Amino acid sequence: MLLPDPLDQQTRYPAIYLLPVSRQDASPWGDGMEEILKHEFHTKYEVMFVMPTFSHAPLYADHPSDPQIRQESYFLKVVVPFIDGTYPVHSNSKGRLLLGFSKSGWGAFSLLLRHPELFSKAAAWDAPLGQQSPTKYGMRETFATQDTLDRYCIWELLAKRADSLAAQPRLALLGYGEFRGHHQATHHRMMKLGIVHEYLDGPRREHHWQSGWVENAIDFLVRPLNGNEA
Repeated sequence: MLLPDPLDQQTRYPAIYLLPVSRQDASPWGDGMEEILKHEFHTKYEVMFVMPTFSHAPLYADHPSDPQIRQESYFLKVVVPFIDGTYPVHSNSKGRLLLGFSKSGWGAFSLLLRHPELFSKAAAWDAPLGQQSPTKYGMRETFATQDTLDRYCIWELLAKRADSLAAQPRLALLGYGEFRGHHQATHHRMMKLGIVHEYLDGPRREHHWQSGWVENAIDFLVRPLNGNEA
């Protein structure tokens, strides 16, 4: 965790959840917290940053039969309540923001779309958002079956939530490294569904936390919605 410095205990801060791409912080794609600390984004934006860890490659879903893989439940029932109850953060949706890339960009969209009452905004960078089967990117380990993936499928969730996402930009697609096609297709799907969102098609960057895309995501997340409410 990184907290604003100096910290005012009388102030309630937004919490940006940096969703990891790999289990137990063992990532060849850099470290999100190092990027925040390097640029002092926690102080610049007066935001608390939280990065949880997972025992298996995180896809922010619950395995249909293995009780040791309950990533969504762990995040919602353990991590978020702990942060809400321990630190001076907004303990409502407007203070809970999601940021990820690659598989964790999928996770950011999935968590907001499945639980729009709990989170205000989600930003994804270079994520396989159009993937509709558990055949790539280590998805089989967590989803196990097509039926399970269908419950978390981003395109299906977008269609389900389209009406409630038509007024304000709560989702952002912020460029690419390896998954430009997924972002372009998801953008077109969101346009067709009438979902208001932020979209950047480039520039192309390295598939890495430290490739220069993070501040754009933070800028989007901290920008107030109309009425400052989700």
